[in-house]
Amino acid sequence: MTDTGTDDGRASATRGPVFDSALCTAGARKYLLAAAILASALGFIDGSVVAIALPAMRATLDASLVEAQWIGNAYLLTLSALILLGGALGDRFGVARVFGLGIAVFVLASMVCAVAPSPELLIGARAIQGIGAALMVPGSLALISQAYPREERGQAIGTWAAASALTTALGPVVGGLALDTFGDAAWRWIFAVNLPLGGLALWLLWRFASGGRTQEDRPLDVLGAGLATLGLLLIAWGLSGGEGAGHGGRLRWDLAGAGAAIFAVFLYSQARVRAPMVPLGLFANRVFAAANLLSFFLYFALTAMLFYLPMTLIATWGISPLTAALAFAPLSVFISTLSPWVGRLADRIGPRLPIAAGSGLVALAYGALALTVPLQEFWRVVLPCMALAGLGMALVVAPLSTAVMGAVAEGETGIASGINNAVTRVAGLIAVALAGALAGAVYAFSGGTESFAAASSGADHVSATNAGFQAVAATAAALSAASALVAWLGLKPQASSSASQ
Repeated sequence: MTDTGTDDGRASATRGPVFDSALCTAGARKYLLAAAILASALGFIDGSVVAIALPAMRATLDASLVEAQWIGNAYLLTLSALILLGGALGDRFGVARVFGLGIAVFVLASMVCAVAPSPELLIGARAIQGIGAALMVPGSLALISQAYPREERGQAIGTWAAASALTTALGPVVGGLALDTFGDAAWRWIFAVNLPLGGLALWLLWRFASGGRTQEDRPLDVLGAGLATLGLLLIAWGLSGGEGAGHGGRLRWDLAGAGAAIFAVFLYSQARVRAPMVPLGLFANRVFAAANLLSFFLYFALTAMLFYLPMTLIATWGISPLTAALAFAPLSVFISTLSPWVGRLADRIGPRLPIAAGSGLVALAYGALALTVPLQEFWRVVLPCMALAGLGMALVVAPLSTAVMGAVAEGETGIASGINNAVTRVAGLIAVALAGALAGAVYAFSGGTESFAAASSGADHVSATNAGFQAVAATAAALSAASALVAWLGLKPQASSSASQ
């Protein structure tokens, strides 16, 4: 990375030492913002498009439902377990260096995904993608925070959020169009497109950024990262239930229990290490604890729907990938257009009412979808329900950040954001595994003889798949309702404004 400190030295001097960035000059900020947007697009597009492309992956690689679950879970596992460590590495060695390393690892793993000849190799490459994303995702906002002074940071983050939401909305549509036009094998280009995007982001970093601030004396919680990864791996593996899960095979409670025990050891270690990945003392704050609990419920529901709805629509209903992708467009459109207004509303009235109302709308949408799945009406039922869910999520996203950030002291906002990000990723990890076991069990109970959401048009198979997805949607509705209840009860204004309460 090169330091372009001479580019704007005279201009900076005329303004006075208001903000001294060790990362870049004032004139280079917009280029690093572009790099952060590009890198975020890599992760967001990858997550949203893979959901649309999973039926095509299953068809071309002859993958089972469990293997399809692990194509999603392998990425979520390493990302959720290592994201906090990724942020700590950026603090210690320089955010631009670690951010750039994450982009490089992510792009190289994407190239392996693009040429993977088997489900097993694709799953392994997705796990490495997650490692890259764990270094890359926390670096996006950290890069902006170090590049921009506080008075300009909000606008920069708003630009980043809007651009990221737009790319997330366009990703499934472009992916669906490619699959419709070029056939199932076009899913490989979904990963190949990461090369030019990541290459441009790396060039911007090399040209306009130095390493940034470092904290050489900050210890790394390597033990915590190892325990968290192993615990989550065993939990997800156990909940996936093995190869028979697609036919309602029993859950591996022995593996899930071992994972839970290891994760309990991880939590025990966090109370005793010098620089924990998860400072447990933050959860003594009622608002912070409630915000993370409702995040777990709501993002469990969201991920379960994002993962299993496309498989049901494409493989079982015969909906085209492009049409199925339209079901998720309202989510990003509403978030990108309404979040600034909702954020200002939360500043005025607090986050409690918007989050509770938004979660309630999501619960209503998923509940309506659960009731109407047998109709198999995409345009008149599925799309309106998903639009309502998108509107509900738009009411939640910005106020949730406000609740998390407002519950902690100023010096703890970074780790608080990282914890909330990790909670949502862990929720997604468990959702993919547990919802798959639920769908498979209901599918088998309803008379299905193949595999949940397999490509088949038999009447018994379609009916059983619809029943399996109804169970997923009903569970998602119940968890979203629980999120609304937690928001209403747990986000009441504190008796004191102290963040340490």
